[in-house]
Amino acid sequence: MRVTRELHAPKPALSPAPDLTTRGTLNRMAGPSERIVTLLSLLQDGRAWHVAELAERASTSPRTLRRDIHRLRDLGYPVARSSGGSYQLVSGDAMPPLVLTDEEALAATVGLRFAVLDQIEETTSAADTALAKLERLLPSRLRHRMEALLPPTPPVHTAEQVAPHTLRQLATSASLHQHVRFHYTDHAHQHSQRSTEPYHQVLLGRRWYLLGWDLDREDWRTYRVDRITDLTVPGTTFDPRDLPSSGVVRFVRDSHRFPETPPPAVVRFHAPAATLSELLPHHEGRLEDIDESSCRYTITIHSWEWLLITLTATGIPYRIESPDELVTYARDTAQRIAQAADP
Repeated sequence: MRVTRELHAPKPALSPAPDLTTRGTLNRMAGPSERIVTLLSLLQDGRAWHVAELAERASTSPRTLRRDIHRLRDLGYPVARSSGGSYQLVSGDAMPPLVLTDEEALAATVGLRFAVLDQIEETTSAADTALAKLERLLPSRLRHRMEALLPPTPPVHTAEQVAPHTLRQLATSASLHQHVRFHYTDHAHQHSQRSTEPYHQVLLGRRWYLLGWDLDREDWRTYRVDRITDLTVPGTTFDPRDLPSSGVVRFVRDSHRFPETPPPAVVRFHAPAATLSELLPHHEGRLEDIDESSCRYTITIHSWEWLLITLTATGIPYRIESPDELVTYARDTAQRIAQAADP
């Protein structure tokens, strides 16, 4: 009975996986609860495990292993057994709790942080709650690493959000090669009805785009999904065409003139690097001393507006060394601020 209480005791849905020894096998576990977590962490890699190999990696006997497999099934984990005697964790009717390694937990947390910035209606709250659950369980050693990977500025939601049913319907129609019709508003605010063969949806610059063959214009077109309304599926299908030779992502990028990676911004501060190290997001750039009283900050970033705000917020005198475009942008911004402050 004591074993039953341990097996059914509440446990977090996301917990770190056991550490590996230098020989590649898992550390020997004393209790059944720890043994179950060890077994689960092994099964979650998706491969089919033979009984003998799985028992050796879990540091237990084949007989005990089989009992533990039954316990996992009782807890809702769909562990299947093949005709050859191998065990494998497969998909089931519900989402069971997961065991994550440190790197997996870190990747999931950072991904959820950025998912909060998405443009899909009704999903932000789900990302927020999932992130809150994971961050509550995140060990302090991982919390510091996570913060180092994220930008220091708070997330900002954009106004152009995409209806989730639009993304789902476009994805389904592309998969089934179904024609779609919709009302579209272009960048010049011109309205039109489009009949299209949908192929791929691409996320670029925090916006969703659809690559499709426009039947009326008889050419490839890209559409911003947030500008698509009144989407319908007439029920007809099409034979897929050869995609643009440049590739889907490159074609969408070129069609909407996405900027290439900008040149790095180089800024000289009249203070040593030690003074600036706590004031700048140096994990996104490089901070190095020039001499005892000055340092140089180098960073590649698309938003010069954000960079100027960050530089000015340090309160340390600085001078922009390059590129010339940033120097011009800073001068124009300073002029606008000065004019706004005039009585």
